[in-house]
Amino acid sequence: MPLIHEHSIKLNITLPRGDVHAKMETFYNPLMVSNRNLAILLLNSIENTNLNIVDHLAGSGVRSLRFLKELQPDKINHLFINDKNPRFKKVFKQHLTLNKISKPLQKKITLGNQEASLFLLNRINDNVKPSDFCGYADYIELDPFGSPNPFLSAAIARISRHGILAITATDTAALTGTYPKVTQRKYWSTPLKNYMMHEIGLRILIRKIQLLGVQFDKALTPLLSYHKDHYFRIYLQSEKGKEHCDDILKQHQYFLSCPNCLNFKTSLYNNETCICQTKFQYAGPLWIGKLHNQNLIQKISENNTFPEEQKFVSLLKEEASQDSIGFYDLHEIARILKRNPHKMEDILKFPHITRTHFSPTGIKTNKSLAEIINLIKSLSS
Repeated sequence: MPLIHEHSIKLNITLPRGDVHAKMETFYNPLMVSNRNLAILLLNSIENTNLNIVDHLAGSGVRSLRFLKELQPDKINHLFINDKNPRFKKVFKQHLTLNKISKPLQKKITLGNQEASLFLLNRINDNVKPSDFCGYADYIELDPFGSPNPFLSAAIARISRHGILAITATDTAALTGTYPKVTQRKYWSTPLKNYMMHEIGLRILIRKIQLLGVQFDKALTPLLSYHKDHYFRIYLQSEKGKEHCDDILKQHQYFLSCPNCLNFKTSLYNNETCICQTKFQYAGPLWIGKLHNQNLIQKISENNTFPEEQKFVSLLKEEASQDSIGFYDLHEIARILKRNPHKMEDILKFPHITRTHFSPTGIKTNKSLAEIINLIKSLSS
């Protein structure tokens, strides 16, 4: 059986012939390599050191193995790794040997074999001094198969002050409007299936997580948020305090979008009429604040060691300079103007306009729709 190689790590596991699934003997998803790459870049780009890191849905353990190999030497104080698969501990120990993980690094590892939330809530301290880990983690990796909902409360309860929650959601259909009732039931919000559905879905997910956070007086602010391939990914930093929580809640509003003229806005209300006299469609409530920390993305771009991520990281960095809610789609604007769409390169020559990772034909800007239309008409003339 040939070994699987993922950057610095080798894995001795068998992949299914079809798509990956939750009942694999050892779960490993090769489509999530980029997700793991960006986690390493983020951890190597923040100033925090001596981190207590939890990977409590580890699967094959490839993410933790890469943390051990690829994070800067001062990043890990202790690494808590868990999966409820009965074979997990045995397989992971074999991979420690296969990848020649040093004995000093192995002493920083605690392995668990429990249901994920129990692993966190039991305040594990095997092989660790109480002073090293008191039930709170500086970084919690939450990368489930499907929705993160079943694991959110335990993860939020155990994140430390200024700690970082890294959350993946692969149930994109529920968040982007394919199943509106599922969105309302699971994410307490109404989706909107239009060209902005991925940004809207991401913001709905952020609000849901933040609502769970304020129950613990924890304000969870996005550091980096994106949609890629078949998943959403969010890194949120925790800040303790009622005032911070109140500030978060003020940024939960509705997103209103006009299907006729493409105008959009945010509002405390979901029943309004556009200036073109068409009734707005609405999504939300959702997070209307920033999706990215611009300084952090700049550092990630400077520290990037993965050539395959450069295009995507550069796009996020560009987009972070215009981190406004919503975006315009050049093809949609061309449709309402009844003309052929202009090239993206021509539009980007104007100031305060950037690409967006949510759509290859979308632009982020603080300009109004009327201003964008005037710019497009000026290009034609």
